[in-house]
Amino acid sequence: MASTEPDHREEEDAPAAEDEDTGAQIAPIVKLDEVAVSTGEEDEDPILDIKAKLYRFDKDGNQWKERGAGTVKFLKHKETGKVRLVMRQSKTLKICANHLVLPNMTVQEHAGNEKSCVWHATDFAEGELKKELFCIRFGSIENCKTFMGTFEEVAESQKKNEENKDATATAGLLEKLSVEEKRNEVKKGKEATAADSEEKETKCVAPKDDSDAETKPEKKD
Repeated sequence: MASTEPDHREEEDAPAAEDEDTGAQIAPIVKLDEVAVSTGEEDEDPILDIKAKLYRFDKDGNQWKERGAGTVKFLKHKETGKVRLVMRQSKTLKICANHLVLPNMTVQEHAGNEKSCVWHATDFAEGELKKELFCIRFGSIENCKTFMGTFEEVAESQKKNEENKDATATAGLLEKLSVEEKRNEVKKGKEATAADSEEKETKCVAPKDDSDAETKPEKKD
């Protein structure tokens, strides 16, 4: 009985044709230059990096609205020491949250959900400063606690930075006042020395002899 399947034996036995090398070089139609992509995080060191889902509270609708799912980070600037919270969506890398962690900020567990926590912030994710109430949900209770603990540590460290700056500013002001006082003392000393010299010069000047200036008696004829 004849087979209904095609016979591929000849094709299999036939040697594969090799690509002929003509030596011709084809130049690309469009030349693409390598472009360095900046994330804006080059001058910062990551403190924490966890996957989560972010929500913001919509006051008009009186409800929570999803901002996106992705990675939340705490980034510390290498020079200033300031720390900001940044979150990007996983696929698009669109920024969901972008704000500084300030000394007066607090974070607390969301009522009824140990995997979530909430905090207030002045956010810049949409290109303008806007006060927001955020809620973030993690995959585990442990991750949520880690986030909250890091948040509190960062806020406390920023408080110490502010205190150090105040102390440095105060020390600088005191040093400036001390320099000014020394300058005033030197100035007063120079003025006193000049006054003493002028007084001594006045005393050294001889009094004018008025005997010659007296009128001699006239001779009588």
